[in-house]
Amino acid sequence: VQLQASGGGEVQPGGSLRLSCSASGPSFTNYPMGWFRQAPGKEREFVTAFVWSSGRTYLADSVKDRFTVSGDNAKNTLYLQMNSLKPEDTAVYYCAAVVKESYVSARYYFTKETSYNAWGRGTQVTVSS
Repeated sequence: VQLQASGGGEVQPGGSLRLSCSASGPSFTNYPMGWFRQAPGKEREFVTAFVWSSGRTYLADSVKDRFTVSGDNAKNTLYLQMNSLKPEDTAVYYCAAVVKESYVSARYYFTKETSYNAWGRGTQVTVSS
């Protein structure tokens, strides 16, 4: 599975952006996918995860009620809709996939960076006035 994130940019506080993650490769919808982000000087952190087979989503508390993750099978694309953006959302955003025959379908599993073994290049999101 190859992943390519896009859609980043600069936006004012309170604004919105939609990130896209294009996936290629066989049976990519068998593999849960997620978004992580890394702010300058900080460790990469979990943002959200999406399980294609069930449509189940998981969101970090810091983005709950502001961000939404969704997938479009026909377009082979995972989306991250980000609303009410704050300066603290400024980071490089990465999409990732759990390309494994088996995984644990639980929040604790999907929030761990080490659960993911396929990563795309990041896209920069800057929230600034």
